Amino acid sequence: MALTTYNKKRNFKATPEPEGKEGKKSLFRFVVQRHDASHLHYDFRLELGGVLKSWAVPKGPSMNPEDKRLAVMVEDHPVSYIGFEGKIPEGNYGAGRVEIWDKGVFIPVNKELEEMTEQEALQALNKGELKIFLEGGKLEGEFILIRFKNDEKNWLLIKHKDEYAVSEKYDSEKLSKAISKKTVKKKK
Repeated sequence: MALTTYNKKRNFKATPEPEGKEGKKSLFRFVVQRHDASHLHYDFRLELGGVLKSWAVPKGPSMNPEDKRLAVMVEDHPVSYIGFEGKIPEGNYGAGRVEIWDKGVFIPVNKELEEMTEQEALQALNKGELKIFLEGGKLEGEFILIRFKNDEKNWLLIKHKDEYAVSEKYDSEKLSKAISKKTVKKKK
């Protein structure tokens, strides 16, 4: 089971986090959760393969293509974690406050920017390079996740130059008050 590591790290009698159970077909949702744990970071999660594929992004995602953000792959999380906000009590793995920073839908795309199936997206992820188009309250447009060579955990999260990109310094913390009220709809 893909969520074995997630479940082993948590005591569900002591944490409000949802227990790990695999979901069904992906709805291609994403969430970015601001996690003020031992070190402040942002958890970037994509709904794929019945779980949330997850990366810890220390500086948070950026809409500036010049920023190449380190994204450390962590254990898969259950799809039910997509709406999780709350305080993980001291003494538990990941203790600290978790709040939703952004959420929406994503579209996995190939090099020609054509929509990919879930299976194709999982294959691209396994090969170490996944292009996505995000439709969120704060994050929009093309992004790419690229795995470091000979390293399973460390990736880069990079914004592509498109009409949504910004050229000024991007500080996720300045935008951390609340997620935009913008309505997000999945493209058909």
